[in-house]
Amino acid sequence: MNRRAWWLILLTLLVPGSAQLVAGNRKMARIGITATLTFWAIILVLLIIGLISRSAIIWLATVPFLVGILALVLIAYAILFAVLAIDTLRLMKLGRLYNRERWIAFSALVVAGVLGTSAISYAGNLAGVQASLVGTIFNQGGFTSPVDGRYNIMLLGADSGRDRFGIRPDSISVVSIDAATGKTVNIGIPRNLQHVGFSAGSPMLTVYPNGWNCGLECLINAIYKDTMDNHADLYPEAKAHGSTPGVEATRDAVEYVTGLQIQSYVMVDMAAFTQLIDALGGIDINVKERLPIGGQRDDLSDVKGWIEAGQQHMDGYTALWYARSRHSTSDYDRMRRQHEVENTVLNQLDPANVLTRFQSIATAGKKLVKTDIPSGMLAQYVQLAGEARKTGLKELSLVPPTIDVVRPDFVAIHALVKKTLAATSQTPSPSN
Repeated sequence: MNRRAWWLILLTLLVPGSAQLVAGNRKMARIGITATLTFWAIILVLLIIGLISRSAIIWLATVPFLVGILALVLIAYAILFAVLAIDTLRLMKLGRLYNRERWIAFSALVVAGVLGTSAISYAGNLAGVQASLVGTIFNQGGFTSPVDGRYNIMLLGADSGRDRFGIRPDSISVVSIDAATGKTVNIGIPRNLQHVGFSAGSPMLTVYPNGWNCGLECLINAIYKDTMDNHADLYPEAKAHGSTPGVEATRDAVEYVTGLQIQSYVMVDMAAFTQLIDALGGIDINVKERLPIGGQRDDLSDVKGWIEAGQQHMDGYTALWYARSRHSTSDYDRMRRQHEVENTVLNQLDPANVLTRFQSIATAGKKLVKTDIPSGMLAQYVQLAGEARKTGLKELSLVPPTIDVVRPDFVAIHALVKKTLAATSQTPSPSN
């Protein structure tokens, strides 16, 4: 009877439902074995698809409907596994075992049942969270075509804390991705760039025919708020397309600055960025100089604290102030730190870290990101992002002394952008 009990435990673990088959409960055995074979078939098909085409697996993982079905299947199988484990407990006839063997066998089945049910239900929960995350953030249909062989995505860092008046995207950049190779250039645009125009056909030209050029009051990062407050009616379709009038006006300005056509945008709420960093367990950054936390006065008398120089492990609050701090440093230092934080977070988004903290990361992600990237482009962008991580991200910062932010030469900027993109897209010769 003791050997029989252990065989039933082993059968329940290896082929759920087979214990019922050998012990005589054929109806439940049929249900369990059919479900198990179906589950194995799904896993096998996914493995084969993954071996044949990695992009196909990525596509499946970014379709909320399919991932949602997988989540339901996993949850249902977890419930069935638990029922089969409980029924195996009945079939083991523990009352006919000696007291010591009885408790050992009982404990083994409970552990196996709990671990098996938990693992399967956890996988189902992850799939459900994934479906919800993708469906919430990427809610636009359709596809995007590359322009001149590139996908150009505008990144905005919207710093809208309680101590700030309205949204001003203090971090503005364009990620330009080679559609064939995934080689990527991050073009940084300073928040204090002046005398910015708008791309041809922009509705903003009806209000500012000579561009956004009124000096210190007309920095590029102020376009968002000005449009939202005064000219939202110029972009009546923005909300329906997953955007805002402020984003669209900023997009028109960024196109004018870079000479690139921007297909999509991503806006990151820097306040919510703290939740993502906390969800990742913090980030490690080598701080070059001592930086204040908070404070508005020039004498730094109202500073709340300090970020000391040296290697630091930062939580979300500290990392936000590391990226945001402006006292004692320049705007260009601030841009560099913002990109440093972004890159550090991206580097820590490795599969193991994401898997163990996925639910908290997904919760933060829903608050963190707004975008008009079509859901149909996710698989393509994820695949290109993998290639970009291999080759590295090239930086082009349009800052002094390269660029005069007060009287910028946009013709020269366009030439510089074009030259940088061309150099990045070139395939190295074998001798290199």
